[in-house]
Amino acid sequence: MTEEKKLYTLLVYSENIAGILNQITAVFTRRQVNIESLNVSASSIPAVHKYTITAWSDEDQIVKITRQIEKKIDVVKANYYTDDQLFIRETGLYKLSTEMVLGNPEISRVVRRFEASITEVNPTYVIVMKHGVTEQIISLYRALDEFGCVLQYTRSGRIAVTRGTQEEVSKFLEQREQNH
Repeated sequence: MTEEKKLYTLLVYSENIAGILNQITAVFTRRQVNIESLNVSASSIPAVHKYTITAWSDEDQIVKITRQIEKKIDVVKANYYTDDQLFIRETGLYKLSTEMVLGNPEISRVVRRFEASITEVNPTYVIVMKHGVTEQIISLYRALDEFGCVLQYTRSGRIAVTRGTQEEVSKFLEQREQNH
């Protein structure tokens, strides 16, 4: 019996070295696991970058992927999480036809109902922005798409922080420092 696939989020911390992203993504490729979203940015720790990667997998496979990533020489720490262990956000951007938005007040009501914001209006298009979890971002897209007013749509990769008070990598680095 195969394990059920779930969406996992990996938080990977590494030194800011060219080529490390390729090494990390190659681990997923070798195991034939598709990356759903990827976000890379500086972390709260000087000279350490944070990779937030989401992928559908079973736990056995995600454990192996996490261990392989952690073996990379420039990776400081890697952990995997389920959604309930993290505070998660992403952003959706929707470019809508100004003519259609002005011609149908229901479109503006949908934007308000989803607590999205209109960030730009010009004669050609209206830009709507929504912050939230993946399901909210996609639901707003589907609701707007029913009106046929969406000219363009994109959503960011996931950003996430653990529910603990500090990054787990901070504890790891403190312990490593004490052992040296």
